[in-house]
Amino acid sequence: MRLLTFFAKRFVAGETAEEAVKAVKKLNGIGMSTSLDILGENVTNQEMAIKTADNYISLLQTIKDHALDSHVSIKLTQMGLDISDDFCYDNVSRILEKADSLNIFVRVDMEGSPYTERTLQLVYRWHEKFPKMGTVIQAALYRSEKDVEELNKRKIRVRLCKGAYKEPSSVAFPKKEDVNANYVKLVDMLMKDGDFPGIATHDGVMIRAALDAAEKYGRTKEFFEFQMLFGVNRAAQRELAEQGYGMRVYTPFGTHWLPYNLRRLRERKENVIFILKHFFKD
Repeated sequence: MRLLTFFAKRFVAGETAEEAVKAVKKLNGIGMSTSLDILGENVTNQEMAIKTADNYISLLQTIKDHALDSHVSIKLTQMGLDISDDFCYDNVSRILEKADSLNIFVRVDMEGSPYTERTLQLVYRWHEKFPKMGTVIQAALYRSEKDVEELNKRKIRVRLCKGAYKEPSSVAFPKKEDVNANYVKLVDMLMKDGDFPGIATHDGVMIRAALDAAEKYGRTKEFFEFQMLFGVNRAAQRELAEQGYGMRVYTPFGTHWLPYNLRRLRERKENVIFILKHFFKD
């Protein structure tokens, strides 16, 4: 338990909003923006889901009050997706209404593949009413090329990641090299037609591919950004920010850090390797 707590302090910005605000101000001070995430997922109790949305509404006001350069990221299973799509839609709409009133962007995170289609259908509905929001696409999934094409068509912002969930070979590329190849393909699509793509990667090869695609399509620095995880590859974060590229740090906080991190580590051995690889880097 002590070891897990030690590791968590590197990759989680604390347990309270006050601690998260301090972390965000520090990152803002060195030229980086953030996306705040209140840890938690798979809520099946309506009262708890409503309370979580209320916490996000409070967080949005905190961002405004402290003049933070930050978005928020939400997981739909926190918001009642396992209860019903309609309940989740109404619950998240409260967050989006508050964010819209404060001019703060909201990112709907992507979870395991059983939720992908339902998540996207809800995102399409929300985006018609609240255009200052976007979602996440995982390059590991076979379906992602068609999803990026549709999201580009609808002018919905995409954060592109490789994907951290353990998925069956029936829906996802089983080989790392195929995931990487698909990531490069999707980067190209987003740089060509995407609305302010977020390139979420710590992989230098993928960063280079994104820069090449941006140059290919004449997309300048102010029309895309890189995104990385809090506490991971901090030297690369600083380097990209110093070069004038947008760098957004995904910044989780909250009391549910233990079950969240244990679940991620159990799901894929690659997650364990990833954490160990970056723990001892600056």
